[in-house]
Amino acid sequence: MAKESFNAPKPYTLRLDDQLLDVTKQKLRLARFPEEQTDVGDDDWSQGAKVKVVKRLAEYWADGFDWRAARINADFNQFLVKVNIPGYGPQTLHYAHQLSSRPDAIPLLFVQGWPGSFLEARKIIEPLTNPSDPTTQAFHVVVPSIPGFGPGEAPTKSGLGPMLTARGFNTLMVDVLGYNQYVTQGGDWGTMITRSMALQFPDHVRACHHNFFPCGPPPWYKAPFTMGRLILSPYLYTNRELKSLENMQYYHKEQDGYLRVQSTRPQSLGFGLGDSPVGLLGWLVEKFHEWMDVANYTMPDDEILTFVMMHWMQGATPGLRYYKMAFAEEGAFSLKDCFNRYLGTPIGL
Repeated sequence: MAKESFNAPKPYTLRLDDQLLDVTKQKLRLARFPEEQTDVGDDDWSQGAKVKVVKRLAEYWADGFDWRAARINADFNQFLVKVNIPGYGPQTLHYAHQLSSRPDAIPLLFVQGWPGSFLEARKIIEPLTNPSDPTTQAFHVVVPSIPGFGPGEAPTKSGLGPMLTARGFNTLMVDVLGYNQYVTQGGDWGTMITRSMALQFPDHVRACHHNFFPCGPPPWYKAPFTMGRLILSPYLYTNRELKSLENMQYYHKEQDGYLRVQSTRPQSLGFGLGDSPVGLLGWLVEKFHEWMDVANYTMPDDEILTFVMMHWMQGATPGLRYYKMAFAEEGAFSLKDCFNRYLGTPIGL
């Protein structure tokens, strides 16, 4: 049998084994749910995902949800390609690639985060590739899956965090697709990956856009005015700044427990979330509720379950394990240091 060639993309159609789908439904029907405490309100998510919400979704997943109706293959031109990631080795990447008909289109790499997947780009590919206004910039859109987040091959050995993923995605853009220069969009892990790409490959990454940007207070000796405003924030901050500070403090007090366990013992968590569809559903639904602007957008049930399926198909653990790999990376372009370094590439937030 011939060895698979590097940098040679092959068209891919996403299909799930019927046995996995059948077993999933069986597990959903046999699930045991916790009981809500009587003094916790219907809209109080402070203890985690609401039982009534998870139970309703689980029942629909078991007896109403049609995975095949998700039309993923109709909406995305998908490929698999084997690349050699410097410092890591061979890894097969899954990606979607949609070309624009416009001759002035710019290559755009779109990278998602957790608990998302390449599906995050679904609603924006068409307006990006074929904007209705001819004066609006058009893009050739490339949407890779972080290895282990949905289709494709999950890493079979440790070490693949954002810094090395950045190298793999640059190989995809430059060596596989022939885009010698391109721009990027990243959110959550996508921000970490694309910033690392810009630091490592400044001749290729011409601009970055982020919808997530982690930063702590600067050293007082570098920005005494900024630190002074922070110390006196109750008196000097605008209402918008105070709300942002409140949101950050709330996140660290109430919401970052997932980060602690996923970055330390992801495999232990994976035994539960990778075997129980209800367990994974509860873990992710709470994140969707807490991290989305639910006042202005509510995810339809089918969209929620399709997103959950992206991690269920891999047994959940690879997506959890990415946190461990990210915090273990060392070096100037790693998560620990890449936001402390000056970047000359233009950035939009």
